[in-house]
Amino acid sequence: MAAPYDSTPDTLAHIRRVQELLADMQHRLATRARLHDASKLEEPEKSAFDRATPRLKELTYGSPDYTASLADMHVALEHHYTHNSHHPEYHPDGIAGMSLLDLLEMLCDWKAAGERHADGDMHESLRVNTVRYGIDPQLANILRHTIADLDEGSK
Repeated sequence: MAAPYDSTPDTLAHIRRVQELLADMQHRLATRARLHDASKLEEPEKSAFDRATPRLKELTYGSPDYTASLADMHVALEHHYTHNSHHPEYHPDGIAGMSLLDLLEMLCDWKAAGERHADGDMHESLRVNTVRYGIDPQLANILRHTIADLDEGSK
């Protein structure tokens, strides 16, 4: 008679593999954190952000005045979007072309950017960007739940 099956070795191997995969994702996120928006420190972005950032801080994200203020940054923003995959504009398919790592970096970027505005609000940014980028309701809910995680981590 064969010995009864013990799932412990298979379960432990599975746990180790998930740990390896999560560690790889953690490493990739750490690399993104280290390199985030480095292109803003070089031309053609640096001088445009030097001019625009103080003005943009005073405006409400997504407002007509905010959007109009971005017009003189067109060249810098095009360069920025071309070099940073956490922006939907980087991908031919926009949001639909992004990975979970791109999305997480994007949300962290939105949170940090909103914190520079007196009236910054992540939930309002998500509402504006859901329309701006055509984010479907299921993904918008996932992003909303992730924002709650970000808010919890900020306390």
